[in-house]
Amino acid sequence: MRSMTRRHFLQSSAALTAASVSVPAFCSSASPSSKLNVAVIGPCNRGAANLSGVIGENVVALCDVNALYLDQASKRVPGAQKYADFRKMLDEMEKTIDAVVVSTPDHTHAVCASMAMRMGKHCYCEKPLAHDVYETRFLQNLAAEKKVVTQMGTQIHAGDNYRRVVELIQSGAIGKVARVHTWFSGGPVPKVGRPTDTPAVPDYLDWDLWLGPAAWRPYSPGYCPREWRRYWAFGNGILGDFGCHHMDLAFWALGLRDCETVNAVGPHRDPEGVVGEIQVDYTFPARGDLPPVHLTWVNGRMPAIIDELGIKNAPAAGNLFIGTEGMLIANYDMHRLLPEEKYADFKRPEQWIEPSIGHHAEWIQACKENKPEAPTCAFSYAGRLTETVLLGLVSFRADTKLEWDADAAKVKNSELANGFLSTPYREGWTL
Repeated sequence: MRSMTRRHFLQSSAALTAASVSVPAFCSSASPSSKLNVAVIGPCNRGAANLSGVIGENVVALCDVNALYLDQASKRVPGAQKYADFRKMLDEMEKTIDAVVVSTPDHTHAVCASMAMRMGKHCYCEKPLAHDVYETRFLQNLAAEKKVVTQMGTQIHAGDNYRRVVELIQSGAIGKVARVHTWFSGGPVPKVGRPTDTPAVPDYLDWDLWLGPAAWRPYSPGYCPREWRRYWAFGNGILGDFGCHHMDLAFWALGLRDCETVNAVGPHRDPEGVVGEIQVDYTFPARGDLPPVHLTWVNGRMPAIIDELGIKNAPAAGNLFIGTEGMLIANYDMHRLLPEEKYADFKRPEQWIEPSIGHHAEWIQACKENKPEAPTCAFSYAGRLTETVLLGLVSFRADTKLEWDADAAKVKNSELANGFLSTPYREGWTL
């Protein structure tokens, strides 16, 4: 069940590509010197770090379907109102809340974020931005329409290491870059079928609310609280979990936006369990005087190119940029120019990318100043990054090389693949 037809979705996507929608700007009740009234949906586990990121503001509401988690978080913010259902929270506190943080499992990102933004609330949402491509484009369009301040939780973007890599690439330290390898070598064995262990739902968990828009199925501790990423109904595996973090560096450094083709291959196919080891090849068009880019994602193993080039001490996850004059290898915390002997006396460019005030702090400041494009991972940027990541899984599930029409938000060469761009919602749930 969707709140607008696919035709309207495609039409609005194309329109927003050409021009911004003209609507009155949302005005926060907070001035730059005052505190925001923030609600946090999912304040424990991964969400605990997001709560820490905004706890200096007025955290006025906490929401979690797990009563134990809710009580745990409320000890950190004893004055906050407690809710199990985010819809009730937003309805009852609409006049109080300025901004919302979404830290739920992937399959409920979009329903939480869309309701908040429809009310004109600024929104911080964990990565990936949404569970499927349809939801991701919908949230981008809605954020632009409502002119709210947004940020996706790719926290590494705020670190100094990524900034130094971007400066090196964009200054031409390794020449023009047309080839990138991105990887995450670890990952669990993929699941097969649904869990067979289906005990009674714990009394502290609202299982129906945890499922949200997903089709109903019996509760299992095999899904909740930690294993949901390994099932198509709720998550997108390692690529969905880490792709936005690692591909972010290539997107930023090379000015990437929309891919043209996507081709995914992997050995594990199951209608319930997400793919394990996978390789996805993406192609991007030229951007001005920058050449087209071929980016290969691999998870579940190291990319073969590392051994082929004899690169030593490669990180277990990261990026290898191959330029016309040299190479650069990087992960979250380090980077090296290669071959090292060539760059032994290399003089780095002067730093021109300012230090971040902090990933959450960027968003908070922009909310107070009502500057929707100020955060470095606003949905206008992070949405296209997420789309690219998720298209790799669409290609895998359709077993087809995709030709992507970004303006129309559709696959040009496969109706089967277009069917994997969205996920049916349970009755009663909508964007």
